[in-house]
Amino acid sequence: MSDATDPADGGPTLAVRDLRTAFHTRDGVLPVVDGVSFTLGRGRVLGLVGESGSGKSVTGFSIMGLVDPPGRVEGGRVLFQGRDLARLGDEERRRLRGNRIAMIFQDPMATLNPVLRIDTQMIETLRAHIRIPKADARRKAADALARMGIPSPEERLRAYPHQLSGGMRQRVAIAIALLLGPDLIIADEPTTALDVTIQAQILSEMQALVRETGASLIWISHDLSVVAGLADEIAVMYAGRIVEHGTVDDVLDHPQHPYTQGLIGSLPSANRRGARLRQIPGMAPNLLRMPPGCAFAPRCGRATAVCGTPPDLFHPRPDAPGHAARCFHPGAAPAPQETPA
Repeated sequence: MSDATDPADGGPTLAVRDLRTAFHTRDGVLPVVDGVSFTLGRGRVLGLVGESGSGKSVTGFSIMGLVDPPGRVEGGRVLFQGRDLARLGDEERRRLRGNRIAMIFQDPMATLNPVLRIDTQMIETLRAHIRIPKADARRKAADALARMGIPSPEERLRAYPHQLSGGMRQRVAIAIALLLGPDLIIADEPTTALDVTIQAQILSEMQALVRETGASLIWISHDLSVVAGLADEIAVMYAGRIVEHGTVDDVLDHPQHPYTQGLIGSLPSANRRGARLRQIPGMAPNLLRMPPGCAFAPRCGRATAVCGTPPDLFHPRPDAPGHAARCFHPGAAPAPQETPA
């Protein structure tokens, strides 16, 4: 049966199947994304979370086709509205990027050209994809800046990137990504460097955009508190693989994988006042020397001999069939540690 579906008939906006991306180095091949699969419906928000180096950002770049050498996508399928992006020509893919698919980068200067004024960049973005008079394009650009909470948008349009603060540049970059009303947005930790007030405003605007337009959003982050308030579902990545996936409520209220429980337990808000913060022992594995079987086993207090075999993504809770964990011993988290008397 074909994976291709018509979004108008209720098919998913994005279906990722067994995506594999590796970096070829002098020391060996690093499997940075190793068999990642998920489906994202129209108007849904997926939070892709994990520690630095877990492969979440490279997953986003792989979907966009923006992995540069020595990295390359080595397998799998990325179906956008039923179309396999890997099989599109360069021109077709260019027309989709920035129009139907947009990416918001952690560094706004990955989007902004330092030698062009903001108005030039925004107007050119619009006119590269749609026929629109320059005056109308300028109005749309000013409206987009205003929606991102940028004061005096007409004045900001005449500015160069270096004349704006870091937070202002990031909001401009987000406004550019959203200009054409894309169907899929991939956001790679775009609010990390912003203060909490601006961060909250941007998150609110992103939620409103998804509700109003039916766009699908992948929000890549290490901050579970941000994802908890934004996403419909969460995929937790570790060492290039998804180790747990489910709705926000299922994953955060009933985490099944020890790694997910460790991430939640390390948050100050997840611990009782006066209790010692829990931490995940050890370090993430070297991708050149991955342990056999479960990649998390060397750090896991539940590991047994069976963990020397690679686990599949199981469905451990009969009452939540959409909640899956890649673990032979899924279950409740250990009780939090108390401070010594």
